[in-house]
Order: sequence, then C-alpha cells, then structure tokens
Amino acid sequence: MIDLEKLSVRPDATLHSAMDHVNQSGRGIVLLLDHRGRFLATVTDGDIRRAILAGAGVDSPVTNALSNSDGTLRHSVTAHATATRAEQLAIMKEAEIRHLPLLDDDRQVVALSLSDELVKSPPLPVQAVIMAGGFGTRLRPLTDDTPKPMLQIAGRPLLERTIEGLQQAGVHRINVTTHYMPEKITRHFGSGSEFGVELNYISEDEPLGTAGALSLLGEIDEPLLVINGDILTNADFGSLVRFHQERKVMLTVGVRHYDLKVPYGVVESENGCVIGLREKPSYAFFVNAGVYLLDPSVRQYIPRGRRYDMTDLIELLLKIGKPVASYPILEYWIDIGQHDDFDRAQREVGQLRKSA
Repeated sequence: MIDLEKLSVRPDATLHSAMDHVNQSGRGIVLLLDHRGRFLATVTDGDIRRAILAGAGVDSPVTNALSNSDGTLRHSVTAHATATRAEQLAIMKEAEIRHLPLLDDDRQVVALSLSDELVKSPPLPVQAVIMAGGFGTRLRPLTDDTPKPMLQIAGRPLLERTIEGLQQAGVHRINVTTHYMPEKITRHFGSGSEFGVELNYISEDEPLGTAGALSLLGEIDEPLLVINGDILTNADFGSLVRFHQERKVMLTVGVRHYDLKVPYGVVESENGCVIGLREKPSYAFFVNAGVYLLDPSVRQYIPRGRRYDMTDLIELLLKIGKPVASYPILEYWIDIGQHDDFDRAQREVGQLRKSA
C-alpha cells in the first residue's frame, strides 16, 4: 500500500523538500496538493533533475519545476478512481508516463497507479560492474579481516544490498571486481543464482582504480553501469538509463547535491582591500556519486593493465570533445568510506527497516 501522505507536498514547498519526499517514498514522484488536499500536479524525479540542471536552487519553489512560460502549472495526466487496470495502462502508455494519480470527483487522490506494478518491466539493457576490490583502509580495524563491500549494514553485507537493488531494477548480469580477500566475496555469492543474478568475477592482480578493471572485461556490446563498492543507494537505475539514452552521450556520471556551510563570516578582498562581506554563507555543489553509465565504445580509451580512474576517463573524454552528462541522484545515497558515514548508514537503514 502506497502512503500518499509521504508523497504529498504543498505549492509553497521547496525543491529540496520535494527531493526529500522522493527519497523517502522511493517512488520517483511527489504529488502537489492545494491547502484542501486537492490534486494540482505531479512532480517527477525527472522534473526535479531538469530544474536543478537548468540552474534552479534547491531552496526555490517546487512549482519552478512545473511552470509554463506564463507561470501556470503544466498539465499532469490523471485518471478517475474508477478506471480499470487496462484503462490505467493504456493512459500511461499513450502519455509515456510511469505514474498515474487516480482522483475522485473532488480531485482528492485516492491512489497512485504505477506501471511497474501493473506489468512486469523488461530487463534493463545494461551490464553492471561493481568495484569491490578496495582495501577499505579508512575503515580499519573493521576491514582487517573483511572486504569493505562485505561489511554488514543493518545485518546484511553492503554488496548484497547493492546486488539486490540492481536485480530489482532489472539488471541481471553483474561483474564484480575483486582484489582484497576475494574469497570472502566469491564464497558468499557464488554464481549469483541464489540472488537472482548472474555473477562474473574480475580478479585484479593489483589495484587498477575505478576504471582500469573495465579493460579486463571480455567483448561487451551493452552499456556498462559502474558502481563503486562502498556506495549505498536506492538510485533509480532505470531512470538513469533512460536519461543517458535521451542525452545521447558517451558517459553519464551520477552526481549528488552537496551543501557546504561556512561557519564563519567570509571576507571578500581584492588587492588587499575589503570589497564585501558574507556572513556564514552556504555554497552548493554537485559531487561525484560513484555511479556511472558508459557506452561500450568508451572502453577503447581505457589503458589495459595499469591504474586508471573514472576521473581520468572523464577528463580525457572532455579533452577530446566527447559528450559527458551529469545525472542528479535524488534518492537515498551515502558513501560509507569513513567510520562516521558507516555508523550513519547503520542508523538510517535500521530506521528505514523499522518503518517499512
């Protein structure tokens, strides 16, 4: 049962608030309702991404993501609550949408129909690569006898959670790079059949960085979804694939919005003279989220048998004029590379499990 309260925001909500609701619900959408709870519009994760990429600040009104040039709200497709499953599917197919609010005569939202729940989604046309060969030095002593991706997050290995997320998204062929204590990974997962996937292990004799191991793969004619092994996320991989296809780029890098708050007053100077003051300013950035989607042709630029990072590959592509896109990840995301973040992940995943 979908909790409509978690999906609902008011017109005065910010993009940041809408992002939080997308994260909490995991449905890729929020519903914009008026003060009486009547439906106004749908706000998808794609709407939010487009607004952010167009320069909208996260503290700007969520309506910025939905407004027409004249300031009115863009029309959203809905159906009456009495629509049959077949009618709902037909409406979504014609409108090329994945979410369909079902309204009563007073425009109150009765339910939210999801195409993925009405019909089984086809497998995603990608192979995944999980970079699981790191030493996890910053997490010692936890990683003294356990590979970092095998550390338990709320009772389950991080790598198991990542594989489960890929499987649920329709990714069934997964490559896992290994180096540090590889037997602890291979013994746990085996062929992957118990987890509903087909696993292939890529052994690195020496660490090859976040891109170098891709040179060890055999012939592949599908895009590669590459994920760092220390990332815990509920990212919508299907949406990432669609975004990549629409942009017609060679590489898409997942990014995460990050606010840096300066706890002091900032003095702006020029030639030794004060030209301005900013009291405890906040700066917004996109940071690398450790999730990438690569066209198979990109592998030709990766040198074989030596260390090579994704940042090296991205810089090379930009240098030779190849298109690279950024995809904002709005859903839950955390890098557990340090003790504080590892402890935070334990708390947050544990809370999500209790509330589920």
